[in-house]
Amino acid sequence: MAVRLSSMVTEDTARRRQWIIPSARRMAGRRRQVDAYATVLIGNNIWWAPVMCLYGARMPQLPDVVLWSIPAFVLLAVVEMVSYRIHPDEDAAGYTGPDTATSLSMGLGSLVTDALWKIPVVAIYSGVYALTPLRVPVHWWTVLLMLLAQDFFYYWSHRGHHVIRILWACHVVHHSSRNFNLSTALRQPWTSLTSWPFYLPLIALGVHPAALAFCSSVNLVYQFWIHTERVGRLARPLEFTLNTPSHHRVHHASQGSYLDRNFGGILIVWDRLFGSFAAETERPVYGLTKNITTFNPLRVATHEYAAIAHDLAAATTWRDRLSHLVRGPGWHPTPAGTPTGTAAGTPAPAAGVAGAPAPGSAPEAAA
Repeated sequence: MAVRLSSMVTEDTARRRQWIIPSARRMAGRRRQVDAYATVLIGNNIWWAPVMCLYGARMPQLPDVVLWSIPAFVLLAVVEMVSYRIHPDEDAAGYTGPDTATSLSMGLGSLVTDALWKIPVVAIYSGVYALTPLRVPVHWWTVLLMLLAQDFFYYWSHRGHHVIRILWACHVVHHSSRNFNLSTALRQPWTSLTSWPFYLPLIALGVHPAALAFCSSVNLVYQFWIHTERVGRLARPLEFTLNTPSHHRVHHASQGSYLDRNFGGILIVWDRLFGSFAAETERPVYGLTKNITTFNPLRVATHEYAAIAHDLAAATTWRDRLSHLVRGPGWHPTPAGTPTGTAAGTPAPAAGVAGAPAPGSAPEAAA
């Protein structure tokens, strides 16, 4: 009887182990998966920590590139302001109070809105990363390759945000200042949910979402210093390979020969390869071809969406409505009565001189 009872206990224990051990392994695996996926939430930024709690994940220990760069941002901006005081440039606006306040307001607001947009993005990236069998290990040399790949996809994301109007409605915020200084780098959109599809191939190829977030942070930090007129052209090898202040001044200019040029983040070689490069040959005029006349951050963030809504309401066909969304920012339908054989759409006429306000208008005070 004792032997039989012992046998029953042994069998029962074995059955329990068969159920408990796989369950524990599954739970541990899910926990590791959640921890891994949640790292993208912070994007190497402490602002995502509260959002991570929604996923029940522990705070990952990753270098916060943006956070550690903030003192350098402040120091460089102060140095630039002082340089304009000591050596003013008659052709450069430098810093103006309302414009700088708007740029800072847009930057602070983007910290809040980006935290909200990260929630659905994390869900999508996590799902794709879970499905792909590929995994890219994190070593110093693979990080360099991932930085290169992220910069390549950044180029196409940036280019897409200039040539597709619904994406331009987000990115136009960054180009809305008529000044060009380090505070302009902080003028960020509040609707940044439009970039994530461009990086899905990297996740599908096995790049960890946290590694992508790290590379994106490095790219963002690099681009801060190129928003300046106080740095001229650099040595030829640097100008040939890297995105420099000279190249980025062209990108922010509103002259026709400069429009939609120099989309690179860290490297300018992508523009040279894909035909979107332009050298700085004349002094840029900053701003939009049709400038906004407000310093109100909310209107700065939404003015192009309002213009799109107006055009959609005025459109007479679904084809025109779709074109207003996916074609270039200057596209307009061909007017009625246009002879057959002309283009399907025409660019919008320029409103006033590029870089100047519309006649009779004055900028509003910042809210």
